[in-house]
Formats: sequence, C-alpha cells, structure tokens
Amino acid sequence: MPNRSMLILDDDEAVAQTVQWIAESLGFEAEFFIHPDEFFKCLDVRCEEHRIPSIITIDLAMPELDGVEVMRLLAERKCMARIVISSGMGSRILDAAQRSAAEHGLSIAGVVSKPLTRDSLRAVVGDGSQQDAPAPAQAASKNGSVRALAEAEIAAALNHGEFFLNYQPKIQCRSGAPAGIEALVRWRHSEFGVILPEAFIPLAERAGLIDTLTDHIFHASLEWFAQSGLDSSMTLSLNISAKSLVDIYMADRLLGLCHRYSVAPERIVLEVTETSAMVDPTLSLDLMTRFRVKGFHLSIDDFGTGYSSMVQLARLPFSELKVDKSFVMRERQTRESRTIIKSVIDLGHSLGLRVTAEGVEDQETLDYVNSLGCDLAQGYFIARPMPGEEIGSWVEKRQRSSTR
Repeated sequence: MPNRSMLILDDDEAVAQTVQWIAESLGFEAEFFIHPDEFFKCLDVRCEEHRIPSIITIDLAMPELDGVEVMRLLAERKCMARIVISSGMGSRILDAAQRSAAEHGLSIAGVVSKPLTRDSLRAVVGDGSQQDAPAPAQAASKNGSVRALAEAEIAAALNHGEFFLNYQPKIQCRSGAPAGIEALVRWRHSEFGVILPEAFIPLAERAGLIDTLTDHIFHASLEWFAQSGLDSSMTLSLNISAKSLVDIYMADRLLGLCHRYSVAPERIVLEVTETSAMVDPTLSLDLMTRFRVKGFHLSIDDFGTGYSSMVQLARLPFSELKVDKSFVMRERQTRESRTIIKSVIDLGHSLGLRVTAEGVEDQETLDYVNSLGCDLAQGYFIARPMPGEEIGSWVEKRQRSSTR
C-alpha cells in the first residue's frame, strides 16, 4: 500500500484548510499547519516514528519563515517527501524556487499557482504513489527507517547482480512512430526496494566503480537489443557518466561488444549528461571523437542546465541534443520555458543536430514540440520505463496506431 500522507504549511488558515480538504478528496491523510515551528515539530516526530509523509505542500510567501528557508531546513533534515510549492507569485519566482529546492537535493513533485484547485493538485501529486520519484542519497527501507547508502554496497550489488535495466521508448514527433529505446539502470536493493540512478550513480563515481557499472550496462543492454527483434531503424541510447570519459579504450570495448552481438554502431546513441563536469576535457574530446569515428552517435543530455552549454556544444562532436525535461514539463506553465524550448530546437537544427524533447507528459506538450519541428519525444505520456520483455508488444501497438 503506497504512502498517502500529506503535510501542508500555509500561514493562511483558510487556504491551508482548503488544501487539506482537497488532499483528503484525493485519498491522502492530510494535516495542515500555519506556523513553521509546529510543522517541523510534527515532521520530526513523524520521522522518529518512521511515518515519513509522502507529500509536503509549502506556501512560498509566509511572514515567520518563507518557503525557500523552509525548504532549506527540509534539505538539512534529508527530507524524503516530495515537495509541492504553492504560491500566487509570478512564474519566474516559482521557477527559481523550484530550482533552488532541486539543487538542495529535494524531490520536487511540482509547482502549483494559487488559488490551488483539486485538478491542479492532482496534476502534480497523482495518486500519491512515490514509485516514480527519484530516490535521494538517503533511502527509506520497507519499514520506514532511513539511512544513507554506502559506497561499499555498490560493489556488493554488482557482485550479486542487483542492477537491472528498464527501457523507455522514444517516438518521432511528426508521425508518432517508434524511433528508439533508452536503457535505464535500476538497483533492486534488498532493504530499500528499487532505487533510481539519481541516488547511486554519485556513489558509484565516488567508489571508483562507475566504469564497471557502465560496462555491465553495455553488456546487458546490447545483449537484450540484439535479441529484441526490433526494426533496424530503431536506436538504443546508453548513458555515460562524464567521469568515465577518461578511459580512451572505452570506444574499443563498446565496438567489440557491438561486433559480438551483431549490432551496428550507428544504432547506438551515447548520452552524456551535460550537468556533469568533465575530469579531463582534452581526453574527453579524444574519446568522444573516437566514438564518432567508429560510427556511434553522441547526445548531449539535459541541455541548458549545466556546465558551459554552448562551449561544449561547439567543442564536442555531438549528433543529438536533448532538451532538458525541466523546461519541457513546464511548457504550459511559463512563457520562459516555451521560449527556451524553441530556442534550443532552433539551435540544434542550425547545427545539424537531431533534437529530442524529454519529459513529454501530455498531448498538448507533444503537439507543441512537434509544431516547433522537434524530431523526437520521450516521456511518461508516450511510455514509462518498462522491462525489456514488454518493449516488443509496445512497439507493435505503437506502429499500428501511428500508421492509421
């Protein structure tokens, strides 16, 4: 049974009471507070009793302690709850508050403009399940206890085969036809259940095991791809940590695996997260150029959110650009996000790159990025990550619907 509890902090009692009623109508056990000290006292007691709330809804503009300071204190407590930011302020302030919370390591469910309605709250919290929420560096066990993940657990997990892959499809924006699959690694932890990569990739990097984990992903995904029976036009996207871009022989190992499994390198897209700083820029350039020489495609992931975006785009031999989902998911909420999406798509096409919009959550967003000429789309509206054995039937169904 998923955790369906919510704590609400708003200095206006009438508003807080209304949010509680709305939350309860969505199936949450909800409690509201108008004073931050009472809110934190309740939260601390709940954490001690292993009754961590699944959702915390926070007003930004409060006289005793504003919402930004509240979120900073939540981050200090390693808060596990997903955060809903609520305010009547302008979109740029809301966006900045959301970015601030994310950079503090909090899990953001979404931003809701006041007056909050049942539909707007349901749009960001769904049914209350945390199944798809990124796992933070600390994780909650099945009995609710919380502790930090240890670097030593990565080596044990690799030895015990606890890492596995799910696959998320991409489609062509214009036709809706399947275009590719992205391999996404998960950790099936004996204590915490399934953990997403946001929690364990930094641990693997610090433990010096990121290359071992990456090689495991290469082997498993290429073996699956070779046996999947997918059309030769379909691509397979694999993620590479920028910390791994110092191993000049990685290109040779990956090419060897392609030959072993009879997969053409041209069908492989290597996604490098743009928010990761490269250890050795010169060596990274050498390796990425070798990838391209051998036929692999390179995608700059999370474009627009990280280090020296324009410099990297001009300097490195990318063939694809992915518009970061933080812009795409807010396309209908802010004019700024729409402007950035259009600019990134235009920039990518002007450089001869294929452009993918990730984080497509509804038909309206898909229609919008298609109207801008975006090439590919990816997101929960299209398909959630799924086990490899489900991909074939999804592709067949999608191909039938796209040809009607």
